[in-house]
Amino acid sequence: MNCLNLNFPNPGRVPSTPKMQARVALLDLSPDVGSLLADSFKKMSIEPVHVSGDLKRLLAARKFEAAVVKLTGDAGVVLEAARTSSSNSRMILYGLGGSAQEVLRYSRYGLNAVFLEPLERQAVLRLVRATRNLVLHEYRHYVRIPLLTEVTLSCGSRTLVATSREISCGGLSLRCDDNLAAGQPLELSFTLLRSPEIHVRGTVVWRKGATAGIRYDSQDERKFLVKDWIESYLKA
Repeated sequence: MNCLNLNFPNPGRVPSTPKMQARVALLDLSPDVGSLLADSFKKMSIEPVHVSGDLKRLLAARKFEAAVVKLTGDAGVVLEAARTSSSNSRMILYGLGGSAQEVLRYSRYGLNAVFLEPLERQAVLRLVRATRNLVLHEYRHYVRIPLLTEVTLSCGSRTLVATSREISCGGLSLRCDDNLAAGQPLELSFTLLRSPEIHVRGTVVWRKGATAGIRYDSQDERKFLVKDWIESYLKA
């Protein structure tokens, strides 16, 4: 007997789709950029939501676990709206594009990570994977908080400006174009979102290219201000 195969799906084998556990707002992004980012977030069980229009009002009205903001034009207005929103003030903020100098302009808003342009699919996926647990509030996996903020370094008679990469209770990693040597003592000054400025002594413990790791001075009790902020950040 000849059979006609209509390729109907087997009702007993429904294709499974990953359950989305959080939402990321893709704010006023071009279709090609939005599509690339959306694919990467979906793979990490994060639901992408394409939004445009009055972003300030939207961020005040809807809850998101994360957002991607293009670092041009009125990005400061959008970032300010996110950080002052009662429901989104602790959301994970990704910047899109921008040079190191441009990123520093927005450091007061506590960007957590930046997608560099031109976007490369594998680089985007690596960044989303690296920050996934933070977006999903799976904090037991985290001892370091990705956070881009301006850090002033006092090294004897020199004053340098750097950008943090990750913050922890015991130290931080940062990017500094000036030469820092392992074992070098210094004084750090920085703010964490809207916290008062923190001053703490530290020592350079490693350096790789323009990136360096700083350990807080164990005798400097001001380091506990960082610990208190991290605990508050993770509980929010």
